[in-house]
Amino acid sequence: MDMRMLFSLEGKTALVTGGAYGIGFAIAQALADAGAKIAFNCRSQSNLDRALADYAAKGIDARGYIADVTDEAQVSGLIAQIEADLGGVDILVNNAGVIKRIPMTEMSVEDFRQVVDIDLVGPFICAKAVIPGMLKKGHGKIINICSMMSELGRETVSAYAAAKGGLKMLTRNICSEYGGANIQCNGIGPGYIATPQTAPLRERQPDGSRHPFDQFIVSKTPAGRWGDPEDLMGPAVFLASDASNFVNGHILYVDGGILAYIGKQP
Repeated sequence: MDMRMLFSLEGKTALVTGGAYGIGFAIAQALADAGAKIAFNCRSQSNLDRALADYAAKGIDARGYIADVTDEAQVSGLIAQIEADLGGVDILVNNAGVIKRIPMTEMSVEDFRQVVDIDLVGPFICAKAVIPGMLKKGHGKIINICSMMSELGRETVSAYAAAKGGLKMLTRNICSEYGGANIQCNGIGPGYIATPQTAPLRERQPDGSRHPFDQFIVSKTPAGRWGDPEDLMGPAVFLASDASNFVNGHILYVDGGILAYIGKQP
């Protein structure tokens, strides 16, 4: 067996939702390096233009589209356009997401619904849109970007944890319904990753000391550091490739060991 071919994505088309920056951009770059054609979406032209420039700087000929993952009609149009431009979607990475750090009793229902719509309903809409094409092809890979909050709770993230817990179970249910059709649906659960989204949690204090949450995360992580988006590249290629054809309904936590660690005694 040729190991290089087992992990090759040559001839495959991958859609990475929210692939303009951060985790989504790193995953798209990894899939492109493995041979896949890349499509991604944004909700604004300015973000789209910036992302296309960033992809070009990496030597990646990505196709970008404006679409809101919470709008079923827009997603249907997105999938149809990608099929016309690049061929049907072989790999879907449900990465688009949002977090709002608000204490539960202070959070409006509208804010809660927005987080759940983007982080859970959006992946449902996108998966629903690509599965018929995958059934026709006889294969498909769906990778849902879950979270440690798929397993754990924490202050101020009730909506996010509810959505990511639901996304874990959506992952398992897609596996249950479509595993027999050679469609593998798995999740990646990133730990605390150094991205623009988590930058406020890593800001230095006025006296030059580390942010208290930054100190907390490093102390709780056996690896002793925050993750980098690049730490997710290998897991993403594995779950997108033939190397994972018998892996289904699994959440691969890329967290530096946090979920395995009770922490040091004070």
